Amino acid sequence: MRTMKALTFDRTREDWDTSTGMVLEDVPVPELTSSPGDRSEVIVKVRYAGFCGSDRGIWWRKSFGDMILGSLDEEGRDKRIFGHELLGEIVDVGARVTEKYGYRPGDIVSTESHIVCGTCHQCRIGEYHVCARDRIIGISLDGCFAEYVKLPAKALWRTDLSRIRPEVAAVQEPFGNAMHACQVTDLRGKTVAILGTGTIGLFAVLIAKGMGARAVIGIEPDPHHREMAAQLGCDLVLDPGRPPADRPWLANPELEARVKEATRGVGVDVAMEMAGFNSSVNNAIKITRRGGQVVLFGVKNGDTVLQDAHRIVMNGLSLHAVVGRRIFETWHMTRALLETQANGIQDAIWKVILNEGRGTVVDIGSWDRDAFEQVIQAHPKAVLRF
Repeated sequence: MRTMKALTFDRTREDWDTSTGMVLEDVPVPELTSSPGDRSEVIVKVRYAGFCGSDRGIWWRKSFGDMILGSLDEEGRDKRIFGHELLGEIVDVGARVTEKYGYRPGDIVSTESHIVCGTCHQCRIGEYHVCARDRIIGISLDGCFAEYVKLPAKALWRTDLSRIRPEVAAVQEPFGNAMHACQVTDLRGKTVAILGTGTIGLFAVLIAKGMGARAVIGIEPDPHHREMAAQLGCDLVLDPGRPPADRPWLANPELEARVKEATRGVGVDVAMEMAGFNSSVNNAIKITRRGGQVVLFGVKNGDTVLQDAHRIVMNGLSLHAVVGRRIFETWHMTRALLETQANGIQDAIWKVILNEGRGTVVDIGSWDRDAFEQVIQAHPKAVLRF
């Protein structure tokens, strides 16, 4: 049996609630079988794989435990291979793939990470991004932190490496998250606040500028991330401060005053909440002008307290919840922005967010758990090279 290197969790080896991290081990290489389902599947040899904020949640066991363990129960298995952002080369295709989808061995692809059913109510009306029975690569299916991954052809996305460098091509999926968030409302000529400039928030800075925002305000507690937000084009970068320990949901009135001062007393047209913390949600609501738009992308488990909730109604605010990417509308927009050299977005991702590969691109052959943990703590984005 052929084997490959992969980053995994195995519940016979470690307990979800008391462990952290991922284990590099040898596992069987996935293969296509004669089963009907495999006729529309492909095997992809992974070249690069992006380490996502979701993967950080998995690393620290703060997110997706129920989905991972539940899907293993359904499959009657104990091991999950992580990872859902990739760039790779197709090396084998099922019998129907070339005729139906046009893919052949040798094609370079990325992938949509949400594998949709195609038959639920949402899918049948074209809202694939909110499929009722979707599965997520690297969470409820084996993923791409491995030398090879088996994927449905319908989820793949062709990538032209003559137009986009491979390390950036590997992060098209999370860039698409930010794209979807920025597509919710027209940003042209608007003042936009981005609360939380982690990887997705930093992408959103670039996209908002690229889509014609008049001014972008970054709001971020981490000094290094604030510096990157400024490098990427934020007109103003502010520290949100810390809420009181006894009321961790409370908005910061000083932050509200700073934003109002910067917007002639009005507030921002659009606030994009990318962090998920309760205080950040309330900050987003407080700094948005009457009649403005609040985009909610950040996720944290548990309940949320809405401060002065009646003001959401009385100020006529519109709240939009965003998940995933519109399949494949968002991917077409992503391609347009990343492949257009004149806008500088691809170069900015490589130079600022990925630090030109210094400390951010890690070879799987030299992967070490403790060293990689330091990488993901020091940088907003890491990429594994296979």
